[in-house]
Amino acid sequence: MAQTSMLHVRIDDELKAQAGLALESMGMSVSDAVRILLTRVVSDQAFPLELKVPNAQTRLAMEEARAIMKARAARFDSVDALIDDLEKARQ
Repeated sequence: MAQTSMLHVRIDDELKAQAGLALESMGMSVSDAVRILLTRVVSDQAFPLELKVPNAQTRLAMEEARAIMKARAARFDSVDALIDDLEKARQ
């Protein structure tokens, strides 16, 4: 058997808990997922997800979404109320 090493990674407690639950439902641990990630990096000699720098339009949309989330101004009780509000904004 190959000799193993310990890998320590600092992540947010809530992220770790949520990831652990999601992975558990797939029959895996966080350690299993990290091993799979690193195995793919070695095998493919690339990160297994496509990472891109967002273009200007996407960055503006992300900033707008963050501002909306921060303000949390609009809340709707139904889809109809949301649509009505969107239609009013278009006029």
